[in-house]
Amino acid sequence: MKRLALTEENEAKVAQEVIELLDQGFVFVCPTDTVYGLVADATNPKAVEKIFQMKGRASDKPISVFVADMVSAKKLARVNARQEAYMENVWPGKFTVIVESKHILSEGFEKDGKIGLRIPDSRFLGLLLREYGKPLTGTSANISGMPSCSESQEVMKQFENQALSPDALIDGGVLPISKESTVVDITGNAPKIVRA
Repeated sequence: MKRLALTEENEAKVAQEVIELLDQGFVFVCPTDTVYGLVADATNPKAVEKIFQMKGRASDKPISVFVADMVSAKKLARVNARQEAYMENVWPGKFTVIVESKHILSEGFEKDGKIGLRIPDSRFLGLLLREYGKPLTGTSANISGMPSCSESQEVMKQFENQALSPDALIDGGVLPISKESTVVDITGNAPKIVRA
């Protein structure tokens, strides 16, 4: 497995390396503003399917999408003025917002015609999203049913004996203790918390 050590000084260089490999369908373990995540090109169905297989995740449990900005979000989802105001209030940050999908991405991101989007509060992911110009997968780097991880070594332990494992690790060291993002469905009249 390819390992890239991430520091504040080398963010731009690592992002360029990652971009080259994202185009080849690579799946990365990557630090986020919450826990370590599995990051791949969300527009690449094979890479997305690999994540589902790797995690042992049920096909009816969609994964969320990292986007760079509101313009990118609106390419993937139908967003009205009220919803946009809510999203701008919680982003960038630890909120995955569920809105009505435009069905641009594969089915692995949708349930009941809805899609979960997030702008992470992460300097590196922000840089990567802007430079790559495509949405990325935003799911935790763990096997389904196992705990999410704040250390890269914890991730590696979970996947070490699996038939499928990530192609590369972006090692950001130990992350501050955090739970996964709060998931809020804003398609109704009032925001509904799906996962606190």
